[in-house]
Amino acid sequence: MAIYNLGSINIDHTYRMAHLPRPGETLAARSLVTGLGGKGANQSIAIARAGGLVHHIGAVGPEGDWTAAALSKAGVRTDHIARGATPTGHAIIAVDDGAENAIILFPGANRHIGMAAVGAALAGAVPGDWLLLQNETSAGVEAARQAKAQGLKVAYCAAPFDSAAVREILPFTDLLSVNEVEEAQLLADLPTEALAGTARLVTYGAKGAAWRADGQDVAVPALPVTPVDTTGAGDTFLGYALAGLDQGHDIAQSLARAAAAAALQVTRPGAAEAIPDGAEVDAFLAARANR
Repeated sequence: MAIYNLGSINIDHTYRMAHLPRPGETLAARSLVTGLGGKGANQSIAIARAGGLVHHIGAVGPEGDWTAAALSKAGVRTDHIARGATPTGHAIIAVDDGAENAIILFPGANRHIGMAAVGAALAGAVPGDWLLLQNETSAGVEAARQAKAQGLKVAYCAAPFDSAAVREILPFTDLLSVNEVEEAQLLADLPTEALAGTARLVTYGAKGAAWRADGQDVAVPALPVTPVDTTGAGDTFLGYALAGLDQGHDIAQSLARAAAAAALQVTRPGAAEAIPDGAEVDAFLAARANR
């Protein structure tokens, strides 16, 4: 099967510093690295490196051709990435010595994706394929509605958290992905019955992750590593988990492989460029099993 990702594409500017800036503080960074990012792009690369077939639906500006080329080099299908006059989305990322981060996001071209482009991409989808969404692009609700009408399954990463967006997309959602903070916001904002029938994939950072569905809870621990940069860890986890499900693996197996991928990813600087390929992940799991 295939995964169609209506996903953000950003140019990440990552600054390393001793601590995250406090309100009113001017702080010199020790280094700057510019690379590919965006939740959508990260997730597409994670899916591809996990061995999944992923078509990215997105948009970039005049300076963004290299981002589409980077996605293609990683194994992502990029035929449905539009080029326009609006600048490519970008993120200003501060990373401290404890590997924690703070991010300022400019959406740019990600908010100029129309349903005509989405419809053209989904014309190649078949029942049983997945549509993956985040809250970093336009056309999410319409895309989810069309995907369900075509018999696709919908995975929705509710980040950055937006209660109104969640309420609109949730009726079409089969799998809802959130982190610990977003789960708390979700449960505070929505009645429990609104979540009935929708599986939840929740990441808890160093505490692991869990799959929660009606009558089914599957937990997976985080694998102990020394983190360098946690940017993109949740995207890596979701991409690997969804690829595993799409390939027919069971939930526990998919989550265990996703946890290993996220563990490796945080030991490297950067977001998309830090995502490991499937062979690395499998070798990492095998080494741990043989201890």
